[in-house]
Amino acid sequence: MKIFTKESLIKQLLQITQKGWIPSGRHGNSGGIGNTLEDLLGITENNLPIPNAAEWELKTQRLNSASLTTLFHIEPSPRALNFVPAILLLKYGWAHKEAGKKYPKSEMSFRQTINGLSRSDRGFMVKIDRNERKVLISFDATKASKKHAKWLKSVHKKVGLGELNPQPYWGFDDLRNKAGTKLLNSFYVQAKAKKENGKEFFKYEKIMMLQGFNFDGFLKAIEQTKLLVDFDARTGHNHGTKFRLRQNCLPMLYKKVTIIA
Repeated sequence: MKIFTKESLIKQLLQITQKGWIPSGRHGNSGGIGNTLEDLLGITENNLPIPNAAEWELKTQRLNSASLTTLFHIEPSPRALNFVPAILLLKYGWAHKEAGKKYPKSEMSFRQTINGLSRSDRGFMVKIDRNERKVLISFDATKASKKHAKWLKSVHKKVGLGELNPQPYWGFDDLRNKAGTKLLNSFYVQAKAKKENGKEFFKYEKIMMLQGFNFDGFLKAIEQTKLLVDFDARTGHNHGTKFRLRQNCLPMLYKKVTIIA
């Protein structure tokens, strides 16, 4: 296995940025940008072999992309209530768009991405309670769009139109521990992408060294709508609750950001 020092890795990454457009090493693979960089570095996975230091990993991202990056999955508390499928889906869900087609007519959905600044068109948002040290999900029926009037009537009939009670939440300590195990010190490399004659090419341009998970930055990212909570449940399966990050926002989740290129 190839061993790096931070200095030797930085040198090799800078050399890669000088190569210009590089053909994808994994044709047709959506993760090709990271796979190709791993091939260029001579490593087999994104965990970087840098001895005598904290664990490091290689993170890659396309420049000028609007897609969200999933940081981790974590279900809200109280866990014993199995909150998403047992309450949000059953009490606040709506008919799945494939109900009666791909799925049974009774198939329900609770699928939406919500933020910490404004409410979704169904009245949901993320709230941070620093006194209680919780990140909570809130519901306000008065903020639901008129186009969801029929759905709102069903909610009223099932559970009423007040605030969620109890409110699903994540404790600060749980989130800090989860994020701390996922967001290791990283070399963060961004690249442009293009296709020519059906073949994808990458041009690696930006390199940052990110060190030390920053929980305050994590909370600010929620408040600034950089970090979103994504629910994806239907009657037949809960695909998991995810914390997802907008492009180019990863550095705000770290205490120290060093720009390499």
